[in-house]
Amino acid sequence: MSQMMLPFILTLFAGLSTGIGSLIAFLAKKTNKRFLSLSLGFSAGVMIYVSMIEIFFKAKNSLMAELGDRAGSWATVAAFFGGMFLIALIDKVIPSEENPHETKSVIADNEDAPKTKKLMRMGVFTALAIAIHNFPEGLATFVSALQDPGIAIPIVTAIAIHNIPEGIAVSVPIYQATGSRKKAFLYSFLSGLAEPVGGVIGWLILMPVMSDVVFGIIFAGVAGIMVFISVDELLPAAREYGEHHISIYGLIAGMMVMAVSLLLFL
Repeated sequence: MSQMMLPFILTLFAGLSTGIGSLIAFLAKKTNKRFLSLSLGFSAGVMIYVSMIEIFFKAKNSLMAELGDRAGSWATVAAFFGGMFLIALIDKVIPSEENPHETKSVIADNEDAPKTKKLMRMGVFTALAIAIHNFPEGLATFVSALQDPGIAIPIVTAIAIHNIPEGIAVSVPIYQATGSRKKAFLYSFLSGLAEPVGGVIGWLILMPVMSDVVFGIIFAGVAGIMVFISVDELLPAAREYGEHHISIYGLIAGMMVMAVSLLLFL
Protein backbone atom coordinates (compact mmCIF):
# COMPACT_ATOMS: atom_id res chain seq x y z
CA MET A 1 0.00 0.00 0.00
CA SER A 2 2.81 2.42 0.87
CA GLN A 3 4.36 1.63 -2.53
CA MET A 4 1.25 3.06 -4.21
CA MET A 5 1.07 6.21 -2.08
CA LEU A 6 3.69 8.30 -3.94
CA PRO A 7 2.32 7.42 -7.41
CA PHE A 8 -1.19 8.32 -6.21
CA ILE A 9 -0.06 11.66 -4.74
CA LEU A 10 1.85 12.57 -7.92
CA THR A 11 -1.11 11.62 -10.13
CA LEU A 12 -3.47 13.55 -7.85
CA PHE A 13 -1.26 16.65 -8.13
CA ALA A 14 -1.18 16.41 -11.93
CA GLY A 15 -4.95 16.03 -12.20
CA LEU A 16 -5.93 18.73 -9.75
CA SER A 17 -3.82 21.30 -11.59
CA THR A 18 -7.04 22.01 -13.52
CA GLY A 19 -8.03 23.81 -10.31
CA ILE A 20 -4.98 26.07 -10.68
CA GLY A 21 -6.21 27.00 -14.15
CA SER A 22 -9.62 27.78 -12.71
CA LEU A 23 -8.09 30.11 -10.10
CA ILE A 24 -5.99 31.84 -12.76
CA ALA A 25 -9.13 32.46 -14.81
CA PHE A 26 -10.74 34.21 -11.84
CA LEU A 27 -7.73 36.21 -10.62
CA ALA A 28 -5.98 37.22 -13.84
CA LYS A 29 -7.62 39.93 -15.92
CA LYS A 30 -5.45 39.00 -18.87
CA THR A 31 -3.62 35.77 -19.60
CA ASN A 32 0.13 36.01 -20.19
CA LYS A 33 0.00 34.20 -23.50
CA ARG A 34 3.75 34.32 -24.14
CA PHE A 35 4.45 32.59 -20.83
CA LEU A 36 1.65 30.06 -21.46
CA SER A 37 3.10 29.33 -24.91
CA LEU A 38 6.59 28.81 -23.47
CA SER A 39 5.22 26.57 -20.69
CA LEU A 40 3.20 24.39 -23.06
CA GLY A 41 6.17 24.06 -25.42
CA PHE A 42 8.35 23.15 -22.43
CA SER A 43 5.86 20.46 -21.36
CA ALA A 44 5.83 19.00 -24.86
CA GLY A 45 9.65 18.87 -24.88
CA VAL A 46 9.74 17.07 -21.54
CA MET A 47 7.12 14.52 -22.54
CA ILE A 48 8.49 13.79 -26.02
CA TYR A 49 12.08 13.41 -24.81
CA VAL A 50 11.32 11.19 -21.82
CA SER A 51 8.92 9.07 -23.89
CA MET A 52 11.28 8.48 -26.82
CA ILE A 53 14.59 8.28 -24.93
CA GLU A 54 13.68 6.69 -21.60
CA ILE A 55 10.22 5.11 -21.38
CA PHE A 56 10.24 3.50 -24.85
CA PHE A 57 13.59 1.79 -24.28
CA LYS A 58 12.69 0.63 -20.76
CA ALA A 59 9.61 -1.00 -22.25
CA LYS A 60 11.67 -2.50 -25.08
CA ASN A 61 14.26 -3.97 -22.69
CA SER A 62 11.51 -5.49 -20.54
CA LEU A 63 9.75 -7.08 -23.53
CA MET A 64 12.97 -8.28 -25.20
CA ALA A 65 14.04 -10.00 -21.96
CA GLU A 66 10.79 -12.01 -21.94
CA LEU A 67 9.99 -12.44 -25.64
CA GLY A 68 13.39 -12.29 -27.31
CA ASP A 69 14.97 -9.52 -29.38
CA ARG A 70 12.79 -9.78 -32.48
CA ALA A 71 9.38 -10.41 -30.87
CA GLY A 72 10.12 -7.96 -28.04
CA SER A 73 11.04 -5.18 -30.49
CA TRP A 74 7.88 -5.75 -32.55
CA ALA A 75 5.72 -5.83 -29.40
CA THR A 76 7.24 -2.54 -28.20
CA VAL A 77 6.54 -0.76 -31.49
CA ALA A 78 2.99 -2.18 -31.63
CA ALA A 79 2.23 -1.07 -28.06
CA PHE A 80 3.76 2.38 -28.71
CA PHE A 81 1.48 3.05 -31.67
CA GLY A 82 -1.37 1.31 -29.85
CA GLY A 83 -1.15 3.99 -27.14
CA MET A 84 -1.35 6.66 -29.84
CA PHE A 85 -4.35 4.91 -31.40
CA LEU A 86 -6.14 4.74 -28.02
CA ILE A 87 -5.86 8.44 -27.27
CA ALA A 88 -6.66 9.33 -30.91
CA LEU A 89 -9.80 7.18 -30.71
CA ILE A 90 -10.88 8.99 -27.55
CA ASP A 91 -10.33 12.30 -29.36
CA LYS A 92 -12.37 11.06 -32.32
CA VAL A 93 -15.49 10.10 -30.36
CA ILE A 94 -15.65 13.45 -28.53
CA PRO A 95 -17.24 16.29 -30.57
CA SER A 96 -14.67 18.94 -31.52
CA GLU A 97 -16.66 21.70 -29.83
CA GLU A 98 -16.21 20.04 -26.42
CA ASN A 99 -12.84 18.38 -27.07
CA PRO A 100 -10.05 19.97 -24.98
CA HIS A 101 -7.50 18.59 -27.45
CA GLU A 102 -8.90 20.76 -30.26
CA THR A 103 -6.90 23.99 -30.39
CA LYS A 104 -9.00 26.98 -29.42
CA SER A 105 -8.73 29.99 -27.16
CA VAL A 106 -9.40 29.21 -23.50
CA ILE A 107 -10.33 32.79 -22.63
CA ALA A 108 -13.80 33.73 -23.79
CA ASP A 109 -14.67 37.23 -24.93
CA ASN A 110 -17.51 38.65 -22.87
CA GLU A 111 -18.73 40.86 -25.72
CA ASP A 112 -19.07 37.92 -28.12
CA ALA A 113 -20.21 35.37 -25.51
CA PRO A 114 -23.04 33.03 -26.59
CA LYS A 115 -26.22 32.71 -24.60
CA THR A 116 -26.04 31.53 -21.00
CA LYS A 117 -27.47 28.05 -21.69
CA LYS A 118 -24.96 27.38 -24.47
CA LEU A 119 -22.08 28.60 -22.28
CA MET A 120 -23.11 26.29 -19.44
CA ARG A 121 -23.35 23.37 -21.85
CA MET A 122 -19.91 24.19 -23.26
CA GLY A 123 -18.36 24.24 -19.79
CA VAL A 124 -20.02 21.01 -18.62
CA PHE A 125 -19.14 19.08 -21.79
CA THR A 126 -15.58 20.40 -21.70
CA ALA A 127 -15.30 19.15 -18.11
CA LEU A 128 -16.66 15.74 -19.19
CA ALA A 129 -14.28 15.57 -22.17
CA ILE A 130 -11.30 16.45 -19.99
CA ALA A 131 -12.32 13.81 -17.44
CA ILE A 132 -12.41 11.17 -20.21
CA HIS A 133 -9.00 12.25 -21.50
CA ASN A 134 -7.56 12.25 -17.99
CA PHE A 135 -8.21 8.52 -17.47
CA PRO A 136 -5.41 7.26 -19.76
CA GLU A 137 -3.20 10.17 -18.67
CA GLY A 138 -3.75 9.13 -15.06
CA LEU A 139 -2.77 5.53 -15.80
CA ALA A 140 0.34 6.75 -17.66
CA THR A 141 1.39 8.92 -14.74
CA PHE A 142 0.61 6.29 -12.13
CA VAL A 143 2.51 3.49 -13.89
CA SER A 144 5.51 5.76 -14.51
CA ALA A 145 5.63 6.80 -10.85
CA LEU A 146 5.29 3.20 -9.69
CA GLN A 147 8.19 2.10 -11.88
CA ASP A 148 10.56 5.05 -11.43
CA PRO A 149 9.71 8.24 -9.47
CA GLY A 150 12.73 9.94 -11.03
CA ILE A 151 11.06 9.67 -14.43
CA ALA A 152 7.57 10.37 -13.11
CA ILE A 153 8.25 13.75 -11.46
CA PRO A 154 9.08 15.64 -14.69
CA ILE A 155 6.17 13.87 -16.43
CA VAL A 156 3.83 14.95 -13.63
CA THR A 157 5.09 18.53 -13.92
CA ALA A 158 4.53 18.52 -17.68
CA ILE A 159 0.99 17.11 -17.37
CA ALA A 160 0.21 19.58 -14.57
CA ILE A 161 1.23 22.49 -16.81
CA HIS A 162 -0.93 21.28 -19.68
CA ASN A 163 -3.89 20.73 -17.31
CA ILE A 164 -3.87 24.40 -16.30
CA PRO A 165 -5.37 25.77 -19.54
CA GLU A 166 -7.86 22.89 -19.48
CA GLY A 167 -9.01 24.17 -16.08
CA ILE A 168 -9.46 27.63 -17.59
CA ALA A 169 -11.45 26.14 -20.48
CA VAL A 170 -13.89 24.55 -18.02
CA SER A 171 -14.27 27.36 -15.52
CA VAL A 172 -14.61 30.42 -17.79
CA PRO A 173 -17.83 29.44 -19.63
CA ILE A 174 -19.45 28.05 -16.46
CA TYR A 175 -18.58 31.18 -14.50
CA GLN A 176 -19.95 33.42 -17.26
CA ALA A 177 -23.12 31.33 -17.42
CA THR A 178 -23.81 31.13 -13.68
CA GLY A 179 -21.81 33.95 -12.09
CA SER A 180 -20.71 31.40 -9.48
CA ARG A 181 -16.98 31.01 -8.89
CA LYS A 182 -17.71 28.08 -6.59
CA LYS A 183 -19.62 26.13 -9.24
CA ALA A 184 -17.03 26.89 -11.94
CA PHE A 185 -14.18 25.77 -9.68
CA LEU A 186 -16.07 22.61 -8.67
CA TYR A 187 -16.56 21.44 -12.27
CA SER A 188 -12.91 22.18 -13.02
CA PHE A 189 -11.78 20.34 -9.87
CA LEU A 190 -13.92 17.26 -10.62
CA SER A 191 -12.67 17.00 -14.21
CA GLY A 192 -9.10 16.86 -12.89
CA LEU A 193 -10.03 14.31 -10.24
CA ALA A 194 -10.56 11.78 -13.06
CA GLU A 195 -6.78 11.58 -13.47
CA PRO A 196 -5.90 9.93 -10.11
CA VAL A 197 -9.12 7.88 -10.25
CA GLY A 198 -8.15 6.64 -13.72
CA GLY A 199 -4.68 5.79 -12.52
CA VAL A 200 -5.81 3.77 -9.53
CA ILE A 201 -8.70 1.99 -11.28
CA GLY A 202 -6.53 1.16 -14.29
CA TRP A 203 -3.80 -0.22 -12.08
CA LEU A 204 -6.20 -2.29 -9.93
CA ILE A 205 -7.68 -3.85 -13.09
CA LEU A 206 -4.24 -4.69 -14.48
CA MET A 207 -2.58 -5.74 -11.21
CA PRO A 208 -3.90 -9.36 -11.16
CA VAL A 209 -2.39 -10.01 -14.62
CA MET A 210 0.74 -7.90 -14.15
CA SER A 211 3.98 -9.40 -15.49
CA ASP A 212 7.10 -8.13 -17.22
CA VAL A 213 5.35 -8.53 -20.58
CA VAL A 214 2.21 -6.66 -19.48
CA PHE A 215 4.35 -3.97 -17.85
CA GLY A 216 6.42 -3.54 -21.03
CA ILE A 217 3.29 -3.21 -23.17
CA ILE A 218 1.77 -0.64 -20.77
CA PHE A 219 5.00 1.36 -20.59
CA ALA A 220 5.35 1.43 -24.40
CA GLY A 221 1.69 2.47 -24.67
CA VAL A 222 2.33 5.22 -22.12
CA ALA A 223 5.15 6.54 -24.33
CA GLY A 224 2.78 6.62 -27.30
CA ILE A 225 0.09 8.45 -25.31
CA MET A 226 2.61 11.05 -24.13
CA VAL A 227 3.94 11.72 -27.64
CA PHE A 228 0.44 11.98 -29.11
CA ILE A 229 -0.70 14.45 -26.43
CA SER A 230 2.41 16.55 -27.05
CA VAL A 231 2.00 16.65 -30.84
CA ASP A 232 -1.79 16.85 -30.98
CA GLU A 233 -2.49 19.19 -28.07
CA LEU A 234 0.47 20.89 -26.45
CA LEU A 235 2.37 22.14 -29.50
CA PRO A 236 -0.69 23.45 -31.42
CA ALA A 237 -1.91 25.22 -28.26
CA ALA A 238 1.56 26.63 -27.58
CA ARG A 239 1.72 28.06 -31.10
CA GLU A 240 -1.75 29.58 -30.79
CA TYR A 241 -1.11 31.34 -27.49
CA GLY A 242 2.22 32.91 -28.48
CA GLU A 243 4.75 33.40 -31.24
CA HIS A 244 5.92 30.33 -33.15
CA HIS A 245 9.54 30.68 -31.97
CA ILE A 246 8.56 30.91 -28.29
CA SER A 247 6.85 27.51 -28.37
CA ILE A 248 9.89 25.99 -30.13
CA TYR A 249 12.28 27.54 -27.59
CA GLY A 250 10.11 26.04 -24.84
CA LEU A 251 10.18 22.65 -26.61
CA ILE A 252 13.98 22.64 -26.83
CA ALA A 253 14.34 23.87 -23.24
CA GLY A 254 12.06 21.07 -22.03
CA MET A 255 14.14 18.47 -23.86
CA MET A 256 17.38 19.89 -22.47
CA VAL A 257 16.11 19.97 -18.88
CA MET A 258 14.78 16.41 -19.21
CA ALA A 259 18.09 15.20 -20.72
CA VAL A 260 20.15 16.76 -17.91
CA SER A 261 17.82 15.44 -15.20
CA LEU A 262 18.12 11.90 -16.59
CA LEU A 263 21.94 12.17 -16.77
CA LEU A 264 22.04 13.25 -13.11
CA PHE A 265 20.41 9.94 -12.11
CA LEU A 266 22.95 7.76 -13.99
